[in-house]
Amino acid sequence: MIRGKDVAVSLLFVGSAAAAGYLLRSAGRRDPDARSKADVGARIVDDVPRNATVVDSSSRQLRRLPGVSRAIRRAVRNDAREEWEHVTLERDGSWEIVDAIRRSFPYYDGRDGEYNGVYVKHGDHVIVLDAIGWARIEGQEPVQ
Repeated sequence: MIRGKDVAVSLLFVGSAAAAGYLLRSAGRRDPDARSKADVGARIVDDVPRNATVVDSSSRQLRRLPGVSRAIRRAVRNDAREEWEHVTLERDGSWEIVDAIRRSFPYYDGRDGEYNGVYVKHGDHVIVLDAIGWARIEGQEPVQ
């Protein structure tokens, strides 16, 4: 038979463990190493895949995404045809840009040497835009 004192001691241990878990989890959220990062990349392309939809760079929705306009301008300024021009975002929630680019715009999955990404018309250029994100969780290696 379980007595009241035994129940009280058990509840004390369970409650203590729950509180310790909460504190450890909360402390990990404030850890600067737990911040997410995203890399927005852009490069000029000469050929647009037949099935790719091209978005105009003046799109308000596109311009509102952090780093996108800057990456496009860098690609044009540096005539980035051989390599990607990158803008790295380092703040909480920054890897949400990856979801925004891939879900809010016609994202093209390239085949046979074609580039993955959102194709964007900017002036006389067509640019392919893509993003990757990662996070450090409690001092561990980045997770993609």
